[in-house]
Amino acid sequence: MGTSKLDTTRRATGDFLRLEHVSLMGRRVFIRADFNVPLTPDGRVADDTRIRATLPGIRQCLDAGATVMVTSHLGRPKEGALGAEDSLAPVAECLSQLLGRTVPLVRDWIDGDFPMRAGELVLLENCRGNPGEKADDPVLAARIASWIDVYVNEAFGTAHRKECTLHALALTAPVACAGPLLAAELDALGRALAQPARPLVAVVGGSKVSTKLTILESLADQVDALVVGGGIANTFLAARGLSVGTSLHEPDLLDSAREIELRLAARGARLWLPEDVVVADRFSADAQVEVRSACDVQPEQMILDIGPRAQAGLGEVLANAGTIVWNGPVGVFELAPFAAGTKALAAAVAASPAYSIAGGGDTLAAIAAFRVGKRIDYISTGGGAFLEFLEGRELPAVGALRARTRAAGPRAVPVPAYEHEAQPG
Repeated sequence: MGTSKLDTTRRATGDFLRLEHVSLMGRRVFIRADFNVPLTPDGRVADDTRIRATLPGIRQCLDAGATVMVTSHLGRPKEGALGAEDSLAPVAECLSQLLGRTVPLVRDWIDGDFPMRAGELVLLENCRGNPGEKADDPVLAARIASWIDVYVNEAFGTAHRKECTLHALALTAPVACAGPLLAAELDALGRALAQPARPLVAVVGGSKVSTKLTILESLADQVDALVVGGGIANTFLAARGLSVGTSLHEPDLLDSAREIELRLAARGARLWLPEDVVVADRFSADAQVEVRSACDVQPEQMILDIGPRAQAGLGEVLANAGTIVWNGPVGVFELAPFAAGTKALAAAVAASPAYSIAGGGDTLAAIAAFRVGKRIDYISTGGGAFLEFLEGRELPAVGALRARTRAAGPRAVPVPAYEHEAQPG
């Protein structure tokens, strides 16, 4: 008997203990956040979106009278040898400004040898600097678990990583739960994918099919329309036998692209490709640009955006959708001559009456650039985790929380029922 998408989604979200159901007064609370944020050349936080997203959970713990410790990774430091460029000091400064209180940065913390009082908040230095973090070391997890009372995961963006402060510590801590940010991510994704309002339209953009092949294959079995853009669309156009000139595409994946289109067609679903494209003689903001039919790209031209007819057609598809999942741009929107397609996409997602969920770094950048964030129903803070969720994989960090909840028995608190499910009686 096959596994339904609802079953797969429940494995991915599952039952997990939530922070709101945990007693916090006087407890030492360890929050694993995702503060892997971009920095300016002078070492300041360039985009504090992920930090702001974690504030409600932090405040909830502080208001309840807990002692709060927060950590995250930043960049790719060498374990046991943190450099100044790896430090969370810019995050501590940003947190202090956002919360209106000084947030001390603690460097050596794995044994809990630092003073803390109830109601205090500290930031623990880059957890990836600790030997054993990347290896998901249970010994390191036990050392940390020995001096904390409650473990809280707020790091959806790294929930697909099997690392110590994401996985082993969740299995070892006295109490392990999901914070409000992680819970909201899983609830939103569950709503979008468990039994979505139809038609379900997925928009997948980006440069390479190879990086998103398994996602495209998974979505081909679920969506009513699959919209592809960027270099991914070029590969699908080439798979149909069209010339894509010097455009970025992957000739070795043409058969995979054809198979995905056949799988969609067998279900009566649609593959959306642009009917016209914006081409240029080179990848540059001052290149010679023109709009051509997708079947009339010249050998010396490269496709860098979708054309006006494609923009209108895509808008119609999204206007009639019931649910939209968006990951990736449809053009090189960072360069002004090739931004119109992604701008039109962002506007169409925002204007659609469908339930919309968006995620991924380039997608968030486009949402910010075109100022449509307030009109999208849910914006995921995750990149890799968002993509792996779309594939139907169980995220290791979430799996650890589910395992703890199953072991706890009566302490389990299920995720809320979706609109289509019967409420427990």
